[in-house]
Amino acid sequence: MLIYLGQFVTIVYKYIYYLKKLHIKLFLGVLRRRCCMVNVNVYDFDNTIYNGETLVDFILYYVKRDVKIWKYIPKLIVIAIKDAFHLFTVQEAIEAYASFLEGYYVNMGDLSESVVDFWNRNEKKIKPWYEEVRKESDIVVSGTTDFILDEIMKRMNIKNHVGSSIDKNTGKFTRLCFLENKVKVFNELYPNAHIENFYTDSMNDKPMMEIADHVYLVKGDKITKIK
Repeated sequence: MLIYLGQFVTIVYKYIYYLKKLHIKLFLGVLRRRCCMVNVNVYDFDNTIYNGETLVDFILYYVKRDVKIWKYIPKLIVIAIKDAFHLFTVQEAIEAYASFLEGYYVNMGDLSESVVDFWNRNEKKIKPWYEEVRKESDIVVSGTTDFILDEIMKRMNIKNHVGSSIDKNTGKFTRLCFLENKVKVFNELYPNAHIENFYTDSMNDKPMMEIADHVYLVKGDKITKIK
């Protein structure tokens, strides 16, 4: 009986020993990741850094140039209203944009010259306050489509940025930076970045707010700390 008890105690001690080693390894792994993390400021773009909605402004830019876009305007207005009142899920947003993207966007041809001209006209809508606080390490995470976003990021010399992506051939989203998807995209692209300060105009960005140390709500040029 004593022999079995001795063996049992030995097994228990070994179990505790290996468990402690495992906990130490896990702790060191977390500590290593924390040590490698870089604190960054992250910004939404539309109505945060930019005074307006880039997609809305880009569509208005095309309204004056192509009558074929007019038939999509009523639906796009409904989309804008639902977005403003936080009435979309990610899947609903994808479905809402589908007819416009698959029916019109895929037939727009090369947009590079139009995008340059658009920003020549609209770059002035970048809010002055951002230049006062910007840092080299800033990251912009925006629902704005990257074919529009990339040009203004280049002009502003913002190296770290990500927007939504659309397949030009199919009109389908390959990446939608919206709601909880923003967090997923951010973590995938910037795994070693920790959000110290997050700036946004919308409660649609609540998932991003939850992973930031501090949150600032931007309304026009008024910036209010809410976390």
